[in-house]
Amino acid sequence: MSASGERKAFQDHYPAATQHCYGCGARNPDGYRIRSFAEGEEAVCRFTPEPFHTAVPGAVYGGLIASLIDCHGTGTAAWEAYRAEGRAMDSDPPLRFVTGSLKVSYRKPTPLGAELLLRARATEVGDRKVRVSVQVEAGGVVTAEGEVVAVRIPEAWLESLASDAAP
Repeated sequence: MSASGERKAFQDHYPAATQHCYGCGARNPDGYRIRSFAEGEEAVCRFTPEPFHTAVPGAVYGGLIASLIDCHGTGTAAWEAYRAEGRAMDSDPPLRFVTGSLKVSYRKPTPLGAELLLRARATEVGDRKVRVSVQVEAGGVVTAEGEVVAVRIPEAWLESLASDAAP
């Protein structure tokens, strides 16, 4: 929880130098800025596509679905890695992940106008990588499934990003 009592998203714990991602970066004013949260043993994210996120009339563009799975998957990987180490997401050193591979299976057209619910769970947690399974639901119907293999960013790379971003 934040000082205001608001629940913190996984992405709220990312180091400032890594908050520029189009999908999940809080510091990207043009991006989606998704927010992922723990709910029991799974990670959830809610996102409502805009009318311009269209593929064909009435259906969401598949690239948006893939990017939501991607960013929610890497956020879930960070959460699961912290849990595996038995520590809080705001503890040091920071754990941040990028996508090593992404597989998306589209099950049904995803309708525009509906809030999307993404549910994710880690299926494998290692020292360097985390495998995450993600489902996308619209109105209680699974419209897409994905698997993200998330790779941990080395601490030295995070430190160099931070020093590059320093004023």
